[in-house]
Amino acid sequence: MRIDDYLSTVGVIKRRTIAKELGQNGLLVVNGRTIKPAYQVKSGDVIRIKGSHPQTLEVIALPSGSVPKDQRSKYFKQIITQTR
Repeated sequence: MRIDDYLSTVGVIKRRTIAKELGQNGLLVVNGRTIKPAYQVKSGDVIRIKGSHPQTLEVIALPSGSVPKDQRSKYFKQIITQTR
């Protein structure tokens, strides 16, 4: 599953087009490497989203279809990063 599709399907980002733009602008980092929107997400990947609302998350599983709001936590784990 493409990273832009994954981020929108699990509800991290509201729309796939926004996730795609983040990738095109170099604001998506997976396992320490800047990636493009077509990157194929794998379980265990650590995704860092840069920008005005930065966040880091770990991929737990890949959904096979749409994900209800109450089940989104099954697919990713939010990683808390400390800022100084």
